[in-house]
Amino acid sequence: MKVGQPNEVRRQNLLNDLMELLRTEEGFVSDGVILKNAVVDAAMRMEHKLLTLLLKAESIKAHFFAEVDGVLVFDKVLFQDFVSNKTFLPDSYTSFRNRIGLTNGRSNYLSQSNNVVLEWPYKDCVLEGGMMKEDRGRNEVFWNTTLAPDDITRLFEPKVLTVWQRWDSEAVVTDKPKPVKEVLDDDNLLIKGNNLLALHSLKERYAGKVKLIYIDPPYNTGNDGFRYNDRFNHSAWLTFMRNRLLVARDLLRQDGSIFVNMDFNEVHYLKVLMDEIFERKNFQREIIWRIGWVSGYKTNGNNYVRNHDTVLFYSKDKDKFNFKKTHIDKKDFPDRFNSKEVKILSDHLASNGLSRQRIKEFLSLAQKIGLPDKYPIEDTWNSSKYDELNSIAVMSFSGEKVSKMLGTDEFNGQKPEKLLKRIIESSTDKGDLVLDFFIGTGTTAAAAHKLGRNWIGIEQMDYTHNQTIPRMKQVIKGGQTGISKSVDWKGGGSFVYAELAASNSAFADRIGAASDMDTLQDIHTSMKDSGYLRYDVDMSRFDEQKFANLPLNDARQVLMDCLDANHFYVNLDSLCDEAFDISDEDASATRSFYGFTE
Repeated sequence: MKVGQPNEVRRQNLLNDLMELLRTEEGFVSDGVILKNAVVDAAMRMEHKLLTLLLKAESIKAHFFAEVDGVLVFDKVLFQDFVSNKTFLPDSYTSFRNRIGLTNGRSNYLSQSNNVVLEWPYKDCVLEGGMMKEDRGRNEVFWNTTLAPDDITRLFEPKVLTVWQRWDSEAVVTDKPKPVKEVLDDDNLLIKGNNLLALHSLKERYAGKVKLIYIDPPYNTGNDGFRYNDRFNHSAWLTFMRNRLLVARDLLRQDGSIFVNMDFNEVHYLKVLMDEIFERKNFQREIIWRIGWVSGYKTNGNNYVRNHDTVLFYSKDKDKFNFKKTHIDKKDFPDRFNSKEVKILSDHLASNGLSRQRIKEFLSLAQKIGLPDKYPIEDTWNSSKYDELNSIAVMSFSGEKVSKMLGTDEFNGQKPEKLLKRIIESSTDKGDLVLDFFIGTGTTAAAAHKLGRNWIGIEQMDYTHNQTIPRMKQVIKGGQTGISKSVDWKGGGSFVYAELAASNSAFADRIGAASDMDTLQDIHTSMKDSGYLRYDVDMSRFDEQKFANLPLNDARQVLMDCLDANHFYVNLDSLCDEAFDISDEDASATRSFYGFTE
């Protein structure tokens, strides 16, 4: 770069030099296009391959590196600002012709390579995922396209937790939770809040400590029973899962494992994605879980009747993972003949002169004769004559259903405790930590609790209060649904409940308490300054005069609608900020959770 050149000329030369360099590294190019987000991500991670590449050009080296005490230091913030400027590859990463494709990063067809890599637009972005009722039907936002890397970093910083409650046997009896003075290593945790941000907060305390992760995420069917945003498109769903699985990997112990329950809609793409995140060598099994008998509208389609889910099973490190081989005991085999068949046989034998006692003895023998003492569990569940693992969907009579257990609305997608028992016993010992960050009604927590494992559950939906917590209180009481009888469950134990503190809650309280338009206008000014607004709110179009003429309640609602209901929880470094009004008790429990002294 020549001295004395105009700034714009020097900048353009620098752009040209940088693009020429990046085009030589296949990881930063796809279909002839430089992947801007991949470059920025590599810079923020200080990846060796990028730094080595940048040092090859003197112009790049002189601009983005500085010598400090004989050591070259890379200014990644300056580099990120430079690359993120619209004059550098404007919208290059969004210029793919196809929304989704399987490529190997070099524009080769899959048949030309033994490696399969899942690529899609916005792969390196962050997707929080709209899970609140206010988010249903909204379009998703890929945060790396709207937030700078330092904002992404702040988004993932540890959060403050509030509404701390301890539920043990005494608290359940009195129906009054106890305060949480200290978070103990063996405490079971139920956290309400965005699971991506909660997972990043868990890393502070639990990184490398979780023995087993089981999740039953939204299947991207367009009609998910979880009531998550059902407008995920294919790319959005993959980004949604990738963000969470990357953190999950960090939380797992080296000898840990993860099981992901899916249906056919996305499982094959998820398999390739998990091969990348957990490495293909750590793939253990694809488990096919036959749901159970079929009837009704499912049988009417002109095709094979779908009757299974898939569970993808990976270890963190296959060389350190210790699978605990389990068997189905003879006492747990399903009967050869159901009650209707028993009646038919009994009537037939009675017509041939056998007494009731002889018929009973004969059928008892016929139900079990010739069966082995135990049967090893296969990777196809509920498919052999020895294995009965129906889903709750077909066990409509089951008292394990939360709707019957608690008298609440039906919850589609609930899994049986027997399913979790099988998974937990194969991969953990008593005292090990089990995590489910789509905890739903709490099946994983209930099974882990009864099996003597510690557990962490995360859920953002409102049913946490009327389904998940009440169910776990029933478990502590010694409720006999699910696996209780088979494991001789008598009750006991405890769990701690907490919520991610939402930073917008202070504004919501002020809006609700406002008694006049002057106060609301002051709040509106503060909201503009704070930046905690919905992504789709354009304050430049906010007509101050028309707002001032609205009825008070309508004006309140307008401001409430402007607040972002899904993200920007209170960061830990704002714990003592008076604007967020964190109680002394919640602050103390939060410090204990993160291991801070008072």
